[in-house]
Amino acid sequence: MNLHQTPDQARDESESLRHVRKPLPHDSARRHVQGAADYIDDLREPQGTLHIAIGTSPKARGRLVRLDLAAVRAHPGVVAVLTAADIPGANDVSPAMGDDPMFANERIGFHGQALFAVVAQDRDAARRAARKAIVEIEAEAPSVTVEDALARAETVLPDYGFGRGDVAAAIAGAAQRLSGSIRIGGQEHFYLESQAALAIPGEEGDIHVFSSTQHPTEVQHVIARVLGIPDAFVTCEVRRMGGGFGGKESQATQWAAIAALGAHVTGRPCKIRLDRDDDFVLTGKRHDFRCDWEAGFDAEGIVEGFHVVHNARCGYSADLSQGVVDRTMFHSDNSYFLPAVRIDTKRLLTNTVSNTAFRGFGGPQGMLMIEHVMDRIAWATGRDPLDIRYANLYRPGRDLTPYGQSVEETDTLRALIETLERTSEYRTRREEIAGYNAASRFLKKGIALTPVKFGISFTLMHLNQAGALVHVYQDGSVHLNHGGTEMGQGLYMKIAQVVAEEFGIDIARVRITATTTAKVPNTAPTAASSGTDLNGMAAKIAAGNIKARMRARAAERFGVAEEEIDFRDDRVFVGNESLSFAELAKDCVLNRIQLSEAGFYKTPVISWNRAEAKGRPFLYFAFGAACSEVIVDTLTGEYRVTRVDILHDVGKSLNPAIDIGQIEGGFVQGMGWLTTEELVFDAEGRLRTHAPSTYKIPVSSDVPEDFRVALFPNANRMETIYRSKAVGEPPIMLANSVFCAIADAIHALAPGEPVPLDAPATPEAVLRACERLRGTPLA
Repeated sequence: MNLHQTPDQARDESESLRHVRKPLPHDSARRHVQGAADYIDDLREPQGTLHIAIGTSPKARGRLVRLDLAAVRAHPGVVAVLTAADIPGANDVSPAMGDDPMFANERIGFHGQALFAVVAQDRDAARRAARKAIVEIEAEAPSVTVEDALARAETVLPDYGFGRGDVAAAIAGAAQRLSGSIRIGGQEHFYLESQAALAIPGEEGDIHVFSSTQHPTEVQHVIARVLGIPDAFVTCEVRRMGGGFGGKESQATQWAAIAALGAHVTGRPCKIRLDRDDDFVLTGKRHDFRCDWEAGFDAEGIVEGFHVVHNARCGYSADLSQGVVDRTMFHSDNSYFLPAVRIDTKRLLTNTVSNTAFRGFGGPQGMLMIEHVMDRIAWATGRDPLDIRYANLYRPGRDLTPYGQSVEETDTLRALIETLERTSEYRTRREEIAGYNAASRFLKKGIALTPVKFGISFTLMHLNQAGALVHVYQDGSVHLNHGGTEMGQGLYMKIAQVVAEEFGIDIARVRITATTTAKVPNTAPTAASSGTDLNGMAAKIAAGNIKARMRARAAERFGVAEEEIDFRDDRVFVGNESLSFAELAKDCVLNRIQLSEAGFYKTPVISWNRAEAKGRPFLYFAFGAACSEVIVDTLTGEYRVTRVDILHDVGKSLNPAIDIGQIEGGFVQGMGWLTTEELVFDAEGRLRTHAPSTYKIPVSSDVPEDFRVALFPNANRMETIYRSKAVGEPPIMLANSVFCAIADAIHALAPGEPVPLDAPATPEAVLRACERLRGTPLA
């Protein structure tokens, strides 16, 4: 298979495509705006459906001494109360490590941890009953912060690091040296649809679970583990989620398993839906970090040696922290060559809910850290931050990442940044901003242009596979199913475009169906930005195999070579003759030609040996850059993002409308993470920001009025689906430009001085930084 293709070859491909690369609307767009799209809570409930509420721990750490549920069981409408004692299989809903009980029964790990579940006739009765439990805990002082965990030397996983060269010598021998620390906050997923599941018992111990999950196979497997039954007895299905962002990759399993246990115990359908406050408290967030770093560099700001320790606050169990923090390491270079480098990590145990996957999967934290370092070097040398970024950018001969993979498109990376520098008028605006700041005492403007280089593939190698099931019916209509899940990102439409293109038929003839483990087994989660790459290829392979059999039948029927047959415009052309696609499908059925296929795809060439820190973990890199401008009131800390220019590389876009939507949405979500979204835990481990009243996600007025998004003309040089590139996660990191622009504005108060700003850059944090630079700290 030819895995490499030059840009010229890619651009010379035929553009006579009917569906692919067209800006078609999301398959559920109309239903979304009408409120007619069904989510888990909208599904018609079977007769006798029961409702579940969770009873939680009032303490963050300690030993469970007493759990008296008599009053809970006696509450009107209660049918059953579930505890660890009711679990027939394993009390374990972890994705891998076996350290995440469905119900705590001895040790308490965090405030709000599930102790029991109430199954009642209605949701209100279940919630009221849950409050009647008598819970006694022999409490201990919890670990809440990075410093708490470091003091106790408690981790959820062993320390891990990789790098190359003599880092200490490189830093010591450099002309200039800097060191510092940046704190990077977590983030609540705030998907519109909270965690939800409906479990329906079937015959002979079967159970069918409708779950709002990004990983139906894991839900299936965990339910089977909890109930002590084979995976084949469990079917997990999801048509769509009301958002996921990683928060429904591993975190959806506990609630689906509780619903399944309720159905198992009562013999009746059971449904659970967390309200917003409970969802905040009971589910994991983006990992927050304290990144301690030191760098050595020359007079031009070119890094010669770099060392960072990522102290990751993981929560009370491992969850997905191995992969998340590993990806922080993989992206600690972002777009920059680090000749001598060491990247170390500590995965710290804290008595807070276990942090989990979130769009970018650890990559954003690593990238923000190195962008902060680039700014620090720029301030120390007096050079423009963009010039420092150019000086350290990957280029031929300086293209090896800290983990040993070559960056094969350094030309794309530089060309994209240079193009955005020109189209955003960065240099002109930089001069204008300098003039404005010189004349303005209290209002300061800032600008930053930051790049993104994001690796595409799961770094857990076995997840890089996908299956798809395609049927062609005798009337020419097509049934499409695959292992990818739809959470608003447009995956279902993109895969339907691929299948319709393969058969040369109208996309309306392709019936999109709900993802289910009953049709495509052993699937990977829809995550790592790989949903289209994997499932698109699997669907194309399935459709292509059916098409080959149809072509062979047409060649036999008309007595021509297969090469003379063309599928297009809903017809099959055979020389000077043609018949409809439906007619050929009917003919195939009459002649016993198989019109069903299970396609399978696995990502080629990738490898990763974690123990030796060697391999090629990513099939390719997606690139992007953003230029953001802000204005800051240095007396109040308030600020506005006044203009954003984005240029992003999606290869040859399968669907430009959907891709631009993903870029815009990802940027705004990333901007929220770095500006307004602040998670606050008190000293007792209680989450104090657990509702929209205290946790502020971006609203429409936060989106800059001048918001320019363009796709960089490019084609993937690897043999991906129609030479496209992934788009789900990389745009999050474009928002680094906003954080850096805010820091740039504050820096205008004291040029040459480092800006003491951590993320998120809330108005309070900005004001503190301004006051510190002025020498009058905020009390």
